[in-house]
Amino acid sequence: MKSLPQARWLVLLPYLAGCADFSARIDTGLAESVRQRLDHSEFLQLDQAAQTPPETLTQGLARIKQQPSPSTEPATPAREAPGHLDLALADARARALQHNLDLVVARIDPAIATTAVSEEEAKFDDLIFARAKFSRKETPPYDGEVAKFTDVDPGSPLNGETVKLTEIAQTAEYLDLEAGVSIPLRTGAKVTLSVPFDQKQTFKGVRSDQYRSALRFSLSQPLLRDAGPRVNVAGIRIARYEQAMATVKTRLQAIRVLAAIDKAYWTLWSAWEELDVRRQQYEYAARNLVMVRRRIAEGLTAAVEANRAEVGVAERLEGVIVAETTLKIRQRQLKLLMNDPELPLDKPTLLNPSLPPLLVAFDFDRDKLVGQALAGRLELLELELKLAADLTKIDYLENQTLPQFMLDYSYGSLGRNTAWGSSFEDSLGGDYSDWSIGLRLEIPFTNELRKSRLRRAVYERQQRLGSRQLRELTVRREIHDALDQMQQNWQRILAARQNVIVAGINYDAEQKQFTEGLRTMTEVLEALTRLGDARIREVRAISDYQQTQVDLAFATGTLLGYSRVAL
Repeated sequence: MKSLPQARWLVLLPYLAGCADFSARIDTGLAESVRQRLDHSEFLQLDQAAQTPPETLTQGLARIKQQPSPSTEPATPAREAPGHLDLALADARARALQHNLDLVVARIDPAIATTAVSEEEAKFDDLIFARAKFSRKETPPYDGEVAKFTDVDPGSPLNGETVKLTEIAQTAEYLDLEAGVSIPLRTGAKVTLSVPFDQKQTFKGVRSDQYRSALRFSLSQPLLRDAGPRVNVAGIRIARYEQAMATVKTRLQAIRVLAAIDKAYWTLWSAWEELDVRRQQYEYAARNLVMVRRRIAEGLTAAVEANRAEVGVAERLEGVIVAETTLKIRQRQLKLLMNDPELPLDKPTLLNPSLPPLLVAFDFDRDKLVGQALAGRLELLELELKLAADLTKIDYLENQTLPQFMLDYSYGSLGRNTAWGSSFEDSLGGDYSDWSIGLRLEIPFTNELRKSRLRRAVYERQQRLGSRQLRELTVRREIHDALDQMQQNWQRILAARQNVIVAGINYDAEQKQFTEGLRTMTEVLEALTRLGDARIREVRAISDYQQTQVDLAFATGTLLGYSRVAL
């Protein structure tokens, strides 16, 4: 068995070996840490983890027998013990909104989505550019072109002679400068304004200095693919839809957390009430035991009734133990959702729900609630935003299937002189210019890549439309289910309350007949059990009724109340 961790480590060796160089650059101790954790024992030794030696069943029974007999005085309720905290539902919500880890994570999503919008808008930022280049050339003499002289004077000795031109050795220095701005437009065009300047100096042969400058304007405008603002701002529109979706998801997460807080609050209330009922049952059974022992001492009751009464006490002690454990678990669940640093999970602070349950029946207009849910459910709003983003994406991809057809235009005003200032003045004068206009066309043979992307986007939208119909039907079902459960739980409360009243009367009657010698303690305890069960059913029905109110509010896309809630 001890070889299992080693076998698992051997399986991962090829992967770790392939990533060794990369992981070493990130964290030199990562591989060793992984190895140690994989070699860690997978077995929990319970006796070694315990603080004290384990207790056997015999020892546990002996310990219970050594405890003092139950007192006739009622025990102090745990919710009144030191260290408790009266917690209103509004306070629980406020603590959750401030500290819940799910909300802490969800709040970052809208900020991330905002950066995506900024990234898309930044594609239209103007660009200022500048470049500079200096070069030096020292060229040796080399043969040039062959030329034939034609003189205006037919009698000239050079007339008709063929000669070969030889360029002499030269040293030349060049300085090229250019600065300008590039402006992307939302029509898809790109406009460039620049001022190029170059200087040429030669130092061998005939020295010369030459300065040239220009004012240039160029425009490149798509005419088919990527043409028009609707196509070029598609990325911004989709990013804004995603930003809205991130906000919707954050609000939805907040509603889910608050709904979970509300339900955990009422389950904790139920745990407290059930513990009170179990303790009351235990106290009643303990009082019966004291009463039976007194009657036995007085000779009024048979000694066997004491054994029966002790059985009743032991049975109810188990109920108290289970109820206390349930209370601790539900306390931690509520603390986990609130995640308040002042209420850590391991701190023995008792949370006591101080808000009484709302015990009134409602007659709802089902059609009105369904309409409110279809208009207010954030899941449906998120789906509508996705459908809107799909339309924008399809529109963009349809444009991308068109051929690339570009209009290019360029104009420059030129200037040349022996000084930079003079050449720049010449370029402003407009005596020399160059311009061009042209068209470029690109047509793929099949264009299957862009057509496939378009078809996939259309299919995804059709799929989303089908899920929207399914989600609307689900919302309708949730509304009707919540209303039926509310009506059921209200009827449960009425039935349980009536049962508690009757069971209480029956218990008092059974106890009275016991004192008259007409009933045994077993029958009294059975009546006490029925009373306790009736009270617990009432508590659970009330708790379920409060929780179905939360479910109904969540099904309509809202919260139950608004205390301390700011989304």
